[in-house]
Amino acid sequence: MKNFIIPLQGLDCADCAHVIETSLKSMPGIQDARLDFVRAQVAVSGEIDPDLVRERIRQLGFSVLETPEQASTHLSFAGFWKTLLSNQTLRSTFPGLILLLGSLFLPRLGVSGVWRIIPQLAALAAAGYPIFLSGLRSLFLDRRLTINFLLTLAVIGAVVINETPEAFIILVLFHLSEAMEAYTNDHARAVLTEFADLAPKSAVRLRESGEDLVPIENLSVGDVIVVRAGERFPMDGVIIAGSSEINQAPITGESRLIAKQPGDAVISGTINGQGVLQVRVTALARDTTVQRIVSLVLDARAVKARQEKFIDRFAAVYTPIVVLAALLTALVPTLLFGQPFWNSAGGYGWLHRALSLLMIGCPCALVVSTPVTIISGLTRAARAGVIFKGGVYLETLSRAKLAAFDKTGTLTLGKPVIKKVKSVDCLGGDQCERCDDLLALASSLEYYSTHPLGQAVMDAAHEHSVAARYAPAEKLESLNGRGQQGYVNGKLATIGSLPLFEAEHQVPAALRQETLAAESLGETTMLVCDGERVRGFLSAQDAVRPEAERVIRALKQRGLRTVMLTGDNAETAGQISAALDLDETYAALLPEEKWKLLGELREKYGQVLMVGDGSNDSPALASADIGIGMGGAGNAQVLETADVVLMQDELSQLPFVLDLSRRVRGLIQQNIAVSLGVKFSVAVLALLGLTPLWVAVLGDIGITLAVTLNGMRALRFKQA
Repeated sequence: MKNFIIPLQGLDCADCAHVIETSLKSMPGIQDARLDFVRAQVAVSGEIDPDLVRERIRQLGFSVLETPEQASTHLSFAGFWKTLLSNQTLRSTFPGLILLLGSLFLPRLGVSGVWRIIPQLAALAAAGYPIFLSGLRSLFLDRRLTINFLLTLAVIGAVVINETPEAFIILVLFHLSEAMEAYTNDHARAVLTEFADLAPKSAVRLRESGEDLVPIENLSVGDVIVVRAGERFPMDGVIIAGSSEINQAPITGESRLIAKQPGDAVISGTINGQGVLQVRVTALARDTTVQRIVSLVLDARAVKARQEKFIDRFAAVYTPIVVLAALLTALVPTLLFGQPFWNSAGGYGWLHRALSLLMIGCPCALVVSTPVTIISGLTRAARAGVIFKGGVYLETLSRAKLAAFDKTGTLTLGKPVIKKVKSVDCLGGDQCERCDDLLALASSLEYYSTHPLGQAVMDAAHEHSVAARYAPAEKLESLNGRGQQGYVNGKLATIGSLPLFEAEHQVPAALRQETLAAESLGETTMLVCDGERVRGFLSAQDAVRPEAERVIRALKQRGLRTVMLTGDNAETAGQISAALDLDETYAALLPEEKWKLLGELREKYGQVLMVGDGSNDSPALASADIGIGMGGAGNAQVLETADVVLMQDELSQLPFVLDLSRRVRGLIQQNIAVSLGVKFSVAVLALLGLTPLWVAVLGDIGITLAVTLNGMRALRFKQA
């Protein structure tokens, strides 16, 4: 099966462009065809010659490019004027205009009748040939009624009622609108894809023979590159020599510089502030953070919002209904009530009114209203370091009623520190050998752990130089979110919470009291068993994120209820909850209990968003209406599991994301209301015989451009 992509030109209307996808899917040998309006390309799968596909696209009236066209990057008068002059279809109206003006002067020369009509028809043919051809081909090839077909009917009707100049004006206005729509859509495409240019296209590779400049596509994982002060990182990697402060704002939106030293990860597209760094490449060019962001944002367009899906279904039946309504408008008053069919001195006839209704009935404005706004919102979010996996999540977030948070790594910094190590055989003193051995045993069980508590155990073991005392535990098994067990020196050892140990082990009373005392201080405790007896416990404490209180307060001001879900003990959870003024707190939860609880909260309050750091929050993120993952920059797990990714490892972006989603929903509602309102008003005026054809066309064009520009306002959204 062949898979190929064909770049296109002339995609000025989302509804009109949909014709391509529908037509290609009907061709023998094509299994699937997906039109990407934002990328201006169609992806085709099947056993078919690509040249046949290109020819079908040309038959539908669209241009095929050999390579993707470079879109305009700035909205400016100069750029707009250049777009108009370069528009081929608009230029085709100039010969027609000359012919039309010439025909208007022929009566003064004594020329009338057919000799006057011929240049007028030639003018219409020059200006409208691409439209007529595309409309008729769509009708006969795919049995689909498009705006081009509606326009063809309107032009023919105008000629029939002897309004040839008005028919020409209709064509000129339509070409002008296409050029303007293409310009605004090209701008949206260019803004969206500018992320691909954040990372350099070449890198300085370091070899034994010296340095050489190579395309990033030629780099392999493990290669060492050199990045100097002020340069952008071309690849994801790890610093192996040098230190610096990194500007991560282009990717994460973070304003402060981040100190980096050997062993720290760096992200493609970020900027080296000072010094010369040697970086070991950790991902291929196609898998860098920049490329993942571009792919995620562009692919998000395929995940349609609920309103978008409804409008697509509505538009599919809307156009035939408009054609039928126009036909009935032309015939019923004339045949049943004796009303004039043709124009007269007394006003417009019902044929003219039907043609006006036909023109104002074009669904372009309605169809464009949602996707332009959605893609603008997705792009604005990406600029701020927030990645939505689809327009549906942008829409859903705006309706969220409750925000649920994981604790460790989300509301807290996720960098707990071991506060106490207490063996049941403790000998006392600052350096107790039995307590050190307890820590060594715990580090064996946590050797492969990615959980913050496991990392805290390993850090403490390294600090006390006991991390290598035992080999890493074998046959590790998770104990339902309460701990884990594995074989150490042939014995089944366990590390886990007090409830786990009370259910499965004999916990000495004194040890139990010490554990509860540590938990009452807000510490998280872990007990350890060596396979024969309970050896003691460790306690850790994590600091609350400095921005957490401010973010929780901001969410409450926006009408959201705030909840914490954690597997930690009730005492620790309660202290953090009280400090942040959370509405509800649920502690000592197993993963399946979090999943069940989120369902109950949804039934009680409405749509739920879940915020986690991605390390062990996947089930909860998946069960929520919206799963928001933190710290996506350089974290492939977060990028994969969450519906919305905060590239920063901070909560501060949450209010912005919520406000942006609500702004996008408001713009969509404005666009739909204005589109339907204007169309209904002009339709009423048309039926009353108060609307010339060109006014109907101008109304449709104007509202389409208005909703497009209004939707693009999301690109300029700023946090209040």
